[in-house]
Amino acid sequence: MTTPICDFVRRYAQSSSIRLHMPGHKGINLLGMERFDITEIDGADSLYEAGGIIAQSEANASALFGCDTYYSTEGSSQCIRAMLYLACIYARQNGRRPVILAARNAHKTFLSAAALVEFDVEWLYGEKQQSYLSCSISAEYIENILTELTEKPVAVYLTSPDYLGNVADIKGIAEICHRHGILLLVDNAHGAYLKFLPQSRHPADLGADICCDSAHKTLPVLTGGAYLHILQTVAEKLSPLAKNALAMFGSTSPSYIIMQSLDMANKYITDGYKKELEKLCGKVEDIKNILIQKGLQLAGQEPLKITISTKSYGYTGTQLAEMLQQKNIVCEFCDPDFIVFMFTPQITNEQLDCFADALCSIPQKALIAEKPPQFAKTEKLIPIREAAFSLSEEIPVEKAFGKVLAAASVGCPPAVPIVVCGEMIDEKAVECFKYYGIKKCWVVK
Repeated sequence: MTTPICDFVRRYAQSSSIRLHMPGHKGINLLGMERFDITEIDGADSLYEAGGIIAQSEANASALFGCDTYYSTEGSSQCIRAMLYLACIYARQNGRRPVILAARNAHKTFLSAAALVEFDVEWLYGEKQQSYLSCSISAEYIENILTELTEKPVAVYLTSPDYLGNVADIKGIAEICHRHGILLLVDNAHGAYLKFLPQSRHPADLGADICCDSAHKTLPVLTGGAYLHILQTVAEKLSPLAKNALAMFGSTSPSYIIMQSLDMANKYITDGYKKELEKLCGKVEDIKNILIQKGLQLAGQEPLKITISTKSYGYTGTQLAEMLQQKNIVCEFCDPDFIVFMFTPQITNEQLDCFADALCSIPQKALIAEKPPQFAKTEKLIPIREAAFSLSEEIPVEKAFGKVLAAASVGCPPAVPIVVCGEMIDEKAVECFKYYGIKKCWVVK
């Protein structure tokens, strides 16, 4: 597997060139990586007009993923916006109104895309919810929804895996969508590695039409590295538009450091990664069984994520995170009900053992009976776009009852909105805000 971007930048870094171009550091070290940080000089290609080394690297990634794969240096957020833009173009190509059915646990980037691209959203709340972070949607559920609709949407949009490690039946849902002539879009930010399991569980192999991965979340890629994947079902119509779609939402100065990281990941994947991944999945599964025997209740099905529903063990997720941090173990995410850990082959066997021992050393206490507030549908008063561009003000959540939300009042992680822009904040929403530690929110003036 070649690494054309890395090879070019390395040669340039070793040259004695006088850098009379951006960036301003001129290759002089303050952090140690500056000599590899370049701009679109002759031979370096250009991400959104790629025809040289970047195009060669993306072709390598496309071969690995088995579809048309494009780089992002601004995370899955850029890819999600591009994906939804392409879905709207697809709607217009086919004389349809851009309506998207979206699972309610969508990342807040979905809302910014709805404001910028201006498509209509119909929310899917699923059959059951254990948290606002999850949305249980089956193929049967999708079939029932689509059968009842007189006007079909252009696409169904899912987040899978979700933050808690729940994985949707992508294959079954894709079959239903295609039977109704509808695209399936998947935010697979947490699942780039799923492609390289002994049997792929990646949306690109299960019937999705467009999907995206945050390479940096589960592969050894620098933060911001991501992929947009366009499958053969829509490649003829949409692949020629992919670069324009990404450029619409991306900086004209994409990071060459991150592009080198994506480039090198192609080689890493072909140099024994699959075997390492298979071994790690077995070890993580062994740890899951040990934790279950210890009395801990696990959630989710994702192979490289351990999510613990902590209250049954006598702790909040936040309390457990603080206890583990004292043992130098830092989790991915915690809230009053869950704690989430993510694993990759870069974690050593000793570190895996240390993690398991640390958790097992924590004594079980009496169950915490308090349950999270019941998540309820909130009333939509104005469109997402209108709310996002309205005059707004930040107020304490205690004063937000009856107001219309203007901006998603949630940080990252988990970046999943409890209330959507344009919806009224009711009593249950206020209760949810307080429960999850949200003290202020932006509302329409």
